[in-house]
Amino acid sequence: LYRISCWFDAFATSREGWKSTLSMELQRDITQKGYEKKRAKLLARYIPLIQGVDPSLQAENRVSGSSQATATGVKQQKSRSNNSRDERFRSDVHTEAVQAALAKYKERKMPMPSKRRSVLVHSSVETYTPPDTSSASEDEGSLRRQGRITSTPFQSHSNVEPWLNRVIQGSSTSSSASSTSSHPGGKPAAASNTATVTAAATVLADLMAHTQLDNHSAPPDVTTGLVEHLHHERPQVASVRGVPRGYNSSILETADGVPVNSRVSSKIQQLLNTLKRPKRPPLKEFFVDDFEELLEVQQPDPNQPKPEGNQMNVLKGEPLGMVTNWPPSLLAALQRWGTTQPKAPCLTALDTTGKAIYTLTYGKLWSRSLKLAYTLLNRLTTKNEPLLKPGDRVALVFPNSDPVMFMVAFYGCLLAELIPVPIEVPLTRKDAGSQQIGFLLGSCGVTLALTTDACQKGLPKAQTGEVVTFKGWPRLMWFVIDGKHLAKPAKDWHPQVRDASAEIAYIEYKTSKEGSTVGITVSHASMLAHCHALTQACGYSEAETLTNVLDFKRDAGLWHGVLTSVMNRMHVISIPYALMKVNPLSWIQKVCLYKARVAVVKSRDMHWSLLAQRDQRDVSLSSLRMLLVADGANPWSISSCDAFLNVFQSRGLRPEVICPCASSSEALTVAIRRPPELGGPPPGKAVLSMNCLSFGVIRVDTEEKLSVLTVQDVGQIMPGANVCVVKVDGTPYLCKADEVGEICVNSGATGMAYFGLLGITKNVFEAIPVTAAGVPVSDQPFTRTGLLGFVGPDYLVFVVGKLDGLMTVSGRRHNADDVVATALAVEPMKFVYRGRIAVFSVTVLHDDRIVLVAEQRPDASEEDSFQWMSRVLQAVDSIHQVGVYCLALVPANTLPKAPLGGIHISETKQRFLEGALHPCNVLMCPHTCVTNLPKPRQKQPGEERSVFPSSLSVSRRMHGEGSRGSSALCMLDGFNSASCIQLHKRAERVAVALLEKGRLNVGDHVALVYPPGVDLIATFYGCLYAGCIPITVRPPHPQNLATTLPTVKMIVEVSKSACILTTQAIMKLLKSKEAAAAVDIKTWPTILDTDDMPKKKLAGIFRPASPDMLAYLDFSVSTTGILAGVKMSHAATSALCRSIKLQCELYPSRQIAICLDPYCGLGFALWCLCSVYSGHQSILVPPLELESNVSVWLSAVSQYKVRVTFCSYSVMEMCTKGLGTQTDILRMKGVNLSCVRTCMVVAEERPRITLTQSFSKLFKDLGLSARAVSTTFGCRVNVAICLQGTAGPDPTTVYVDMRALRHDRVRLVERGSPHSLPLMESGKILPGVKVIIAHTETKGPLGDSHLGEIWVSSPHNATGYYTVYGEEALHADHFTARLSFGDTQTIWARTGYLGFLRRTELTDASGERHDALYVVGSLDETLELRGMRYHPIDIETSVIRAHKSIAECAVFTWTNLLVVVVELEGSEQEALDLVALVTNVVLEEHYLIVGVVVIVDPGVIPINSRGEKQRMHLRDGFLADQLDPIYVAYNM
Repeated sequence: LYRISCWFDAFATSREGWKSTLSMELQRDITQKGYEKKRAKLLARYIPLIQGVDPSLQAENRVSGSSQATATGVKQQKSRSNNSRDERFRSDVHTEAVQAALAKYKERKMPMPSKRRSVLVHSSVETYTPPDTSSASEDEGSLRRQGRITSTPFQSHSNVEPWLNRVIQGSSTSSSASSTSSHPGGKPAAASNTATVTAAATVLADLMAHTQLDNHSAPPDVTTGLVEHLHHERPQVASVRGVPRGYNSSILETADGVPVNSRVSSKIQQLLNTLKRPKRPPLKEFFVDDFEELLEVQQPDPNQPKPEGNQMNVLKGEPLGMVTNWPPSLLAALQRWGTTQPKAPCLTALDTTGKAIYTLTYGKLWSRSLKLAYTLLNRLTTKNEPLLKPGDRVALVFPNSDPVMFMVAFYGCLLAELIPVPIEVPLTRKDAGSQQIGFLLGSCGVTLALTTDACQKGLPKAQTGEVVTFKGWPRLMWFVIDGKHLAKPAKDWHPQVRDASAEIAYIEYKTSKEGSTVGITVSHASMLAHCHALTQACGYSEAETLTNVLDFKRDAGLWHGVLTSVMNRMHVISIPYALMKVNPLSWIQKVCLYKARVAVVKSRDMHWSLLAQRDQRDVSLSSLRMLLVADGANPWSISSCDAFLNVFQSRGLRPEVICPCASSSEALTVAIRRPPELGGPPPGKAVLSMNCLSFGVIRVDTEEKLSVLTVQDVGQIMPGANVCVVKVDGTPYLCKADEVGEICVNSGATGMAYFGLLGITKNVFEAIPVTAAGVPVSDQPFTRTGLLGFVGPDYLVFVVGKLDGLMTVSGRRHNADDVVATALAVEPMKFVYRGRIAVFSVTVLHDDRIVLVAEQRPDASEEDSFQWMSRVLQAVDSIHQVGVYCLALVPANTLPKAPLGGIHISETKQRFLEGALHPCNVLMCPHTCVTNLPKPRQKQPGEERSVFPSSLSVSRRMHGEGSRGSSALCMLDGFNSASCIQLHKRAERVAVALLEKGRLNVGDHVALVYPPGVDLIATFYGCLYAGCIPITVRPPHPQNLATTLPTVKMIVEVSKSACILTTQAIMKLLKSKEAAAAVDIKTWPTILDTDDMPKKKLAGIFRPASPDMLAYLDFSVSTTGILAGVKMSHAATSALCRSIKLQCELYPSRQIAICLDPYCGLGFALWCLCSVYSGHQSILVPPLELESNVSVWLSAVSQYKVRVTFCSYSVMEMCTKGLGTQTDILRMKGVNLSCVRTCMVVAEERPRITLTQSFSKLFKDLGLSARAVSTTFGCRVNVAICLQGTAGPDPTTVYVDMRALRHDRVRLVERGSPHSLPLMESGKILPGVKVIIAHTETKGPLGDSHLGEIWVSSPHNATGYYTVYGEEALHADHFTARLSFGDTQTIWARTGYLGFLRRTELTDASGERHDALYVVGSLDETLELRGMRYHPIDIETSVIRAHKSIAECAVFTWTNLLVVVVELEGSEQEALDLVALVTNVVLEEHYLIVGVVVIVDPGVIPINSRGEKQRMHLRDGFLADQLDPIYVAYNM
């Protein structure tokens, strides 16, 4: 990447000259008219909206306007092309192209991600500016600002479009219950504004076209004031989320109690504006709406360019010349020069100052290699056996600064008939790619590593003093080959110098695109043939001097500087990388000093020397006859070559000296441009259309200046080789003449195989190219080079890219290097480091997605970097017509480096995928890139009307009443236990106090604000004795009054409580100063404390006149944040107790342990009602006790030998997390759970299988039966629908297809099949309960295993919602629903939960087949996205699996954007790693694009007492900017 200076630098060739040399086949091109049309089409998308004009009217203006612009552009181009020199070859052309592309996007506003200050820099809060909608001034972190709901006037920000202001102001007064257009605040202020707002609404309509508004409590839509909100037929309970009517009305003015112009909302507004722009048309849809595997139907664009040339033929290189005294092997050449010319210089090594430190002569090389060969074979022994035998592999570990020792080691191994495997020096245990090198050494069976004394001292050591074993490496013996360690050969020992054979000579390593390292074997014969071919192609002669800047261990550095040089007795000057870093001109100085005839460099070295050349006036390059550019195959090397020639032509460099060449590790050298004196044709250049190249077609581009690729030839193919170009994928068919394909070589001078990998060897080294008719072109196998290119005029080879850098996005090919060049042309030097950009692709949702990672300069501000990133996106989009999926900036010097500079791409990719890159800035653009989502589901008018006979209405016989014996309650929180008689006496006292002190009447409502305990139960019965209606309320948390007290106040007000009963401590708290800050304490009703009540006898206990009279009110906040109270009659209360008694066999002798909150639902019934009704003893464990002693519940269960126990998911989670490692300690303390027959989790949600299973597994050691744990199901309309109970079959688990669930269908699949989701039965349906599944819309009954809403009919159904607003009519349907056909008489209650019934093969106690009820999730919680129904828990489960640092996750939607909030359990530097991982996993598994990713601290996601996530509270907190997030990423 160092070598890319700019797209095209100065080129001297004129356009006419180039055209004439190109064959006709390359000259099919786009016409002027076609060009204008294409240009207009490209530009049309980006013209910003004209204010107040309907977008549909703009369309015509756009085209005409842009075609005028185009016409002028073309005129300029024509006038330019008359210049003597083609303008396209100017060095600033690419920058100019990029700037032109960016100009189209001038006015785009993208929301900038917000970062917490601590992630940036810790500074004082005083410097915080008010929230601002502009992304430009927004690099502040979000600080908590509770209660700051002052609306910033939008007019003060000039950069927000006026129509946006009106829209936001118009919608900020809408509330979710009313449609905005009818609301006075929703009308535009003046008639003149109407057009603007309409235009906005029209634009929005595009965005919303495929997304149904989420009709379950749809949030107000901030994108427009005019979108009508539909009422849905299960309206929400009228009590407002978080605030009662008339309570702080200023908050209610905003949407859902959220200030709409908070900073977050304005950013989301910007995001929506960005997303409104139409994206590239999607491909032909990839998916069929059935659940068979996803089908990718690639429908090619009919207008895409297609190759039209003739099929190419195999190209034959010139024959290898016969040389009279050519040695029979490389070792023979070394022996000859070592004995006949011992004084001839072979290699000169330089130090980092450029001084020559040692010159190795041929005599010395020969004698030292002999010594080493002798030592290796004879002096290294293990258990009196020689350590090595011929054919063994040996690692060569030499630094880049020591070519002399490397050369001795290499030839020493060859003489000993050992196989050298040169590798890089491992510096630390965590070198990039080092583990892969270890795998290679292990697979080659390497046991010995040769190195130098200095290098061995520098390696990391273990405590024993030995070199450490690097991660993934085999155990190695390290042998130092400095002179003193070598033995003199015995007189009678002579090495066998054999003729070149097919045996392996050496193994060269190569890192593949995926990061795996393979070893390529080169035989003695190939090595000799390659030297022969290079000698002929480069015209090498004896005693020539060659300067080598490349790594001598592999590739061209090894081939020219170590092998071919010895063949021709040449003198090599080796320039170490460290010297190049200090003095980039060093190689030119050495060429000048040693009058070198040949130099081997990379374009990077030429580029570096250009930057430094001003300091040197006296260098001359006139001695050079060949300047070999080893990476000439990189399309961007041409700019370095031309710029270098421009500068150094005046210093004696002749144009024909520059010789780019192409090579690959598998095929060695493929082509070299020959100087004219060696018979090479004149060099060629091609200006190719990048768009056509992406379709694999070659077209000379004469018009479109923005996206072209200029490539130079890499000369002719090697002597003695045959070359052809074949299709990249599948069978190697020959390409057409104007088609790009993979270059394949057949010659005696290529690699033989990948060591030990037969499968891929066959594919690469034994390819048989075939014609279109399928006829093989040769009986000899060809080697695939991994180079993509074509053969041009004069049989010159052109390379346009490498297979390793190929990214195929939606069927079009893009080259990583090309994208890097575009990124660099966007003012690179200011914000990122030039050579440190990595581009690669990752596969997400069946397609490649482009990722660009760059190192950010430390002095670049957040804002600058963000701006640079957005400009790069636009430039790549314009020039390559492809979207960048993810752009990440990392801190300076953190990307993994390759051994000799440059970025280690595969390691970077690996880190990106593992979430270990730790970027400091991330921009994801899934909305632009992902065009292959399945079609949004359109509900057909007749769909789902096909209804099945209801096979399932489950009913149970009612049994007789239970007896009322004396029972006991035992509290485990330090309170005393109470028998029935004590409870009765306490209740009487409470009743007297209510009637005398409180002066209450029969039917008055009383709020009971108590901590969990016997007092709560006694006061509940006291209220019943006095004829009052009790409401149990959780007391406020003293440390968190601000959030908990308003809920208490709300319940008291909404329930119309005439009196509050509580303890003295809580009474003080309710009237304290702190409380006054949170609520109006003057409006509390009468508060009575029950701590010291006089012992008075009650005149008579109240008897209800009818069983249908109200007994108590049950208030609870749902997971969607709705406060709802339900009415429970006396009849329902006793029916509930009777059902539970029968199901759980609660005899008076039983003991049950309850670890639940006693304030609502089944928890309340078990605490306060059941033990009194059934006469058994209840051991009550308040869940709060577990915070101080996590084992208290399980110890109590064990101590009292409890058979039946109840808990909540949060209790189960505390036990698994808190006691996971302590089971042994508990066992020693005598905790034994073998007594437990049923442990039931009380829940109002889908069973959490993973949690229940891990709980069972964990406490199996304490005797807990695997069958004991089960779940219950209840909801607001009926608190106990299912309980496992003691008899009956075990709960069953089924696996359903998650994709089918999204379409409201149940499809049972096998365990472990893709997209399978396990669902556990929610316990047995209680006696007296009937359940049916009804269609959510038609209300018709559904059959076995069909998904619908669960309806329930039972004597213990609640009788209705208790609301303060007299809107009961809205919700009557919840309690008095009837089926639309079938049994239309029965009255049902609608639970609001989706589920299905399945008749199993099991039988229950009565001998009937058992019906299992499976709960899928709450309808109110579901997300309607892309026409499908998603359950948040499924998305959250995927997200939590994405990275080890994600502790918890919650999702919700806001204006049809999916927002994912993740809690980060790790260091803040990992925060940004999660953005891409979260986006990927949701795309892959749910086909949804995440709109916003919010990363927060652990514990931010609110959870209620049942352990359920409060997603709507979280949403409100997010929109009000109160979460203090670590990072918020807005996906584009």
